[in-house]
Amino acid sequence: MKLHKQQAVIAKDKTRFRVICSGRRFGKTILACEEIKGKALYKNTRICYIAPTYQQARDIAWQTLVKELKPIIKKVNESRLELTVNNLVKGTSLIQLRGWEAVETLRGQHFDFIVIDEVAMMRNFNINWEEVIRPTLTDTRGEVMFISTPKGFNHFYDLYNEQDKDPDFKSFHYTSYDNPHLPVDELDKAKQQLTDDRFAQEYLADFRKTQGLVYKEFNRELHVTKEKPTQVIDKIAGIDFGYTNPATIIPIEIDSDSHYWIEEEWYKTKQTTDQIAEQALLYKSTKVYADSAEPDRIQILKKAGLNVREVSKDIVAGVDHVRELFKQGRIHISPDCKNLIHELETYRYPDKKPEKNEDEKPIKENDHALDALRYSLYTHKPTIRQVDPTTTYYVDL
Repeated sequence: MKLHKQQAVIAKDKTRFRVICSGRRFGKTILACEEIKGKALYKNTRICYIAPTYQQARDIAWQTLVKELKPIIKKVNESRLELTVNNLVKGTSLIQLRGWEAVETLRGQHFDFIVIDEVAMMRNFNINWEEVIRPTLTDTRGEVMFISTPKGFNHFYDLYNEQDKDPDFKSFHYTSYDNPHLPVDELDKAKQQLTDDRFAQEYLADFRKTQGLVYKEFNRELHVTKEKPTQVIDKIAGIDFGYTNPATIIPIEIDSDSHYWIEEEWYKTKQTTDQIAEQALLYKSTKVYADSAEPDRIQILKKAGLNVREVSKDIVAGVDHVRELFKQGRIHISPDCKNLIHELETYRYPDKKPEKNEDEKPIKENDHALDALRYSLYTHKPTIRQVDPTTTYYVDL
């Protein structure tokens, strides 16, 4: 397959980690397959292509790779989506296709080149990149091609901006109009039929706020800061249990004006309740708010010495309370809290019945840190500053 001009610009670049933000039908999958083919052909290489699901890996790239590499295929394992191909150095290269839902199966392996397709759709991306994928590149100094259309200001947005901090990263931005093979009149028709935000995101590859956001009041410019509280009068923490999904602890400092300061987060998979308790103790919180649906685990926290308080499970009321705190500018989050920020920018209501979204419960995903935040902020009764003619004092309500 011949690459068009803009695809060729990316293919010629030698940066170790390339981040491609492009509109629909730009040709990013064809580009990925050509890169895989070229790297497999010229040296002994271990390659992995990762799509959001196993079925998408099969539908998007498998047939293309089988067709393009047919003359040099040595072995095909269709059930595992694996190809062994002969190369020009008289050796073999291995190509694996995987779904993100099975990313844990890559632990302990090593790769020379990885393609991650539709990065913006990957759940728990940061933690799996850091704990699973990045270590597979260490021995080989492997390369990665991250490709996606944007989906709000989530982890893909952070990845796109990584080039500003790390010279190993380089980002590329192309719209659907940059593919010379697409009929312009069809793109223009889509522009007329879609909302401005939807067209800008899907075809112009612009980062826009996700439609139906729960915490639409959250704004990075207003709520993300490196500043610290000048006077801390209390420390609390919210806990959301997990094992396969991340367990989360959000420690919160409260100042004398009842502002909430979140300077760090703990966000890890494969953690036992004892490990969660051990970590929570390090924050020296006076009160801990944990998921009341896990009574056995709460008992373990209490036995460890944590002052665990009962929490409200009223999601709608809890969300409204946290939204109001954002409106008032009383929540301050460190830029180091990447997972919490990601969830704030992706946690959303269902697409159906948009006119009733505000009354519905959010979709149960991208919410581990947010649940921990909601448990603590909605249930905790803050110390309120009161003033009388003779003295200023604090009352813990």
